[in-house]
Amino acid sequence: MVAATTLVALAVVLAQPLGMSREAAGTAGLGLLVIGLWATGVVPEYLPALLFFLVAVLARLAPPATVFSGFASTAFWLVFAGVVIGMAVNRTGLGQRLAQRLTGWFGSRYGAVIVGLVAVGTLLAFVMPAALGRVILLMPIAMAIADRLGFVPGRNGRTGIALAAGMGCFIPAFSILTANVANLVLAGAAELQYGLRLTYGTYLLLHFPLLGLGKAAAIAALILWFFPDRSTPPPPAPTRPAMKRDERRLAIVLALTLAFWATDFSHHVSPAWVGLAAAVLCLFPPLGIMPQKAFADMNWGPVLYIAGILGFAALVAAPGLGDALAAGMMAVLPLDAAAPARGFATLVMAGMALSAVVTIPAVPAVLAPLADDFARAAGLPVETVLMVQVLSFSTLLFPYQGPPLVVAMALGEVRFADATKVTLALAAVTLLVLMPLDYLWWRLLGWVP
Repeated sequence: MVAATTLVALAVVLAQPLGMSREAAGTAGLGLLVIGLWATGVVPEYLPALLFFLVAVLARLAPPATVFSGFASTAFWLVFAGVVIGMAVNRTGLGQRLAQRLTGWFGSRYGAVIVGLVAVGTLLAFVMPAALGRVILLMPIAMAIADRLGFVPGRNGRTGIALAAGMGCFIPAFSILTANVANLVLAGAAELQYGLRLTYGTYLLLHFPLLGLGKAAAIAALILWFFPDRSTPPPPAPTRPAMKRDERRLAIVLALTLAFWATDFSHHVSPAWVGLAAAVLCLFPPLGIMPQKAFADMNWGPVLYIAGILGFAALVAAPGLGDALAAGMMAVLPLDAAAPARGFATLVMAGMALSAVVTIPAVPAVLAPLADDFARAAGLPVETVLMVQVLSFSTLLFPYQGPPLVVAMALGEVRFADATKVTLALAAVTLLVLMPLDYLWWRLLGWVP
C-alpha cells in the first residue's frame, strides 16, 4: 500500500496533470504520500506530519509561513487545550465521577452507552458552536466510561466508545448552521458572492432530519456492527467521597469554559483562546489542579498531527491545486439541465471526492465560486447547488478530512484503520440511502424540481 501510494505520488509530481503548476503537483504528490502513511498506520501519526513540513519547505512548495500555518491556527491551540484538559480530568478523578453519573443515565449495556454518547454529542452541537470544544469536553468523560465498564486498551468496546463520542460531536453537527466551521464558510461565501443569506431555521429544516438524525442513527449502528463487545457490569457504585479540592477547582474551570464557549456569539472571543485560558489555569501551579511535571508528560503526537493536517489544507487552499481541481471538475462532470436528479447526485459525489483531497473546511471555499456555473449546467437553483455542498463535506471518506475527528481519535487512541471502517461505511449509507431520501425531502420542500 505504501509503495503503491509512493509511486502514484511520484507520477503526479512528474506528470503535473490538469495543467497543474510544479508547486500544485508537488503539493498533490506530497499529500498522497502523507495521507497514505496516515491511512496505513505503519508509522506513528506525527511522523507523516513532520515529513510534510520537511519536504514542503525543502521543495519550496509554499513559503514557510504557509507550510507552518497550522501552528498559528485556532484549531491547533484548541487541540493543545484539549490534551491539557483531558489530562486534568483524568488526573483529578473528575472524569471518573462524571462517568459514573453518565452510566447511571445510560445504564451499563454497551449498546445503550454508544447510543447515549452519540446523542449527547449531537445535543451539545446546539449549545457549543466549536466542534473541537465539544470533542475536548466529551472525550475524557467517554474514556472514563470505557474504563468503568472494563474496556481496556485494545478492546472493541473502547474503540467504539471513543468513535461514538468523537463522531457524535462532529458529523451530525453539519446539519446545524452554527456548529461547524465549514457551515460558516459556506454561509459567508453564499452571502459575499451571491447575496444569499442562509438562515438558521431554513438550514436546520433542510438538513437536520436526515443529515443530523439519520447520520446519528447510522453512526451508532455502524459502530455496534464493526466493534461488537460486551461490557463488564461495574460493581455497585460506592458512595463517592466529596469532591477533592483539585476536582472542585477543575469543575469550576470547566463550567466557566463551557459558559464562554456557549456564549461566544455575544463576547466574540474565539473558542481557541477560551480553551487556552482553561489550559493555563489547569497548569497554573498555585491552583493545584495538576502537578508541575504534568506539562513534561504531555503527549505531543496529536498536536503535531493536527498542525500537519492544517498546514496541508493551507497549501491546497492557496492558489494552485484547489483551482486546478475545481476547473477539472467543471470540465468533466456529466451535468445536464434536463436531468436535475443526476446533477444533484453528481455534485454530491464530486464534492465528496474533492473533500478527500482538500479537507472539509476548504470545500466551500473552492466550490462556492463555481456554484453559478454548476447551477446552469445542472438545471438547479444557485442556492440549491450551494446547499448540496453540505451533503458533500459532511460525508467523510477518511478520518483525516475532519480535524475534530482526528483529535478525538488521538485522545481516544483509535487507530486510523478502525475509524476508516466507519467513515467509509457511513459514506456508503449516505450515498445509497440518505442522499436519495434527501432528494425527495428537498423536492417536498421545493428546493429541487
